[in-house]
Amino acid sequence: MQKSGLVIVIFGLLIVVGLVVSVIENQVTLEGINQGNGKVSSSEIVTISVDIDREDTQTGIFAVQVMEFKKNTISAKILDPSEIEIISQNVNEDNFEEKFDIIESGTYQLIIQSSDDDEIYVTGAIGPLPDADKKFILSTVSLIILIIGMIGLAITGIIGIKNRKRSV
Repeated sequence: MQKSGLVIVIFGLLIVVGLVVSVIENQVTLEGINQGNGKVSSSEIVTISVDIDREDTQTGIFAVQVMEFKKNTISAKILDPSEIEIISQNVNEDNFEEKFDIIESGTYQLIIQSSDDDEIYVTGAIGPLPDADKKFILSTVSLIILIIGMIGLAITGIIGIKNRKRSV
């Protein structure tokens, strides 16, 4: 009985380690990305700024999420460090994401605005494009550890149930 208890603890720890690696993966993915939220209307805007170094990455990404989506009311634009508009896009779905080129190092701004008089709650994010290789490696490691832990717990449970039936 002590042996199976130790095995359960080990596989339980594997599941915890898998979850920790998953949290680390999320932090690595969101590294350098600034997020913000607020209400937009014809008189209110939401601005989110981030410093991006061209030597680290040549591609940026921005996303906009609209809580109460109304077609053709929300728009987003990106300003480069010289405050020149490099992208202007209508947000035609409740979750919108797009990439942009990093022209020079400096502060990039995501400006979310609305043409509607009613206030609409939005969330936005802007930053460098996450490293796909790091994300893939960490998510794969996390998934493998979680699967091993869960399979181990299931097998230990099945063996424990079979042993109990034999001893009765």
